[in-house]
Amino acid sequence: MGVQWKAFVDQISHYESFVLVSHIRPDCDALGSELGMAEVLRTIGKKVRIINAHRTPAALQFLDPASNIEVLGDHVEAEDISADCIMILDTSAWAQLGDMGDVIRASRADKIIVDHHVGEDDIGATMYKDYQAEATGHLVVQAADALGVTLTRSMSVPLFAAIATDTGWFRFGSVTPETYRIVARLVDAGVVPSEIYSDLYERDTLGRLRLRGLILSRTQSEVDGALMHTHVEKEDFTKVGAEPNDTEDAINLTLAVQGTKAAVIFVGQIRGGFKLSFRSRCAMDCNEIAQQFGGGGHKAAAGAFQEGTLDDVRARVLPVVIEAVRKATR
Repeated sequence: MGVQWKAFVDQISHYESFVLVSHIRPDCDALGSELGMAEVLRTIGKKVRIINAHRTPAALQFLDPASNIEVLGDHVEAEDISADCIMILDTSAWAQLGDMGDVIRASRADKIIVDHHVGEDDIGATMYKDYQAEATGHLVVQAADALGVTLTRSMSVPLFAAIATDTGWFRFGSVTPETYRIVARLVDAGVVPSEIYSDLYERDTLGRLRLRGLILSRTQSEVDGALMHTHVEKEDFTKVGAEPNDTEDAINLTLAVQGTKAAVIFVGQIRGGFKLSFRSRCAMDCNEIAQQFGGGGHKAAAGAFQEGTLDDVRARVLPVVIEAVRKATR
């Protein structure tokens, strides 16, 4: 079922000020949805701040040329954050909010969630979710329509990036005819897709290229080639001169191997433990697997986090994924 946008509009009308928040390690859908929604709300006269727990990755700074996104602890302290409403975009999980989660818990502001992920925690928010949407950026376009806001170029650039990246540049199974209709409207508003593609994929650092080479060199196969897995340890980032966000989309490279149906990557975190990313091109449900490890997401793509060494985490996770792939490919 889609979002009840009339209820959303009615609720928005009660507030004058908003703080927009998204998940830690923000990607294009998180950042693009925040930036797009901020402009939508400002267009109807609302006061808006975007405050995240983590900094915008350098490679994605082009989405925010005016540096509108603030970072908790860098630009603003928790006690200085106030608003009538806190709107959480592109996540519904406490674990994904980082230090902003504490701010949200302590705030008396009303809470709204706009998201497309299946899993959710009880955050005490009014939910506006569509599990069928391929990106939260798509939902922000629908919100603009519901509020009677005309799409502008500055609004559309981050929203296009949000949708393009969450669909693997329109190659994932989540893409529908409506995806292209939405994207066409963003292009009509002034988006130049080739420019966004260049900003995203043709400005790699040498460190990012070396990191991808390392990831690919470590790829191993299981279940007669149906499953690929690889890893990055936190020390690798320093060794090759890369940033943690440089692992984004790397897992999808392993799916290019003929016969591959699923993949998992273990990414070492600076503070310890490993971020897990699952991908599926078969009946294996990534969300179900991720939930077993405290995470969530979608059927075709999901993530989680596990404490421990690489050997420990891999020993816990790989057997579960291997069994799921075997069942899905029988």
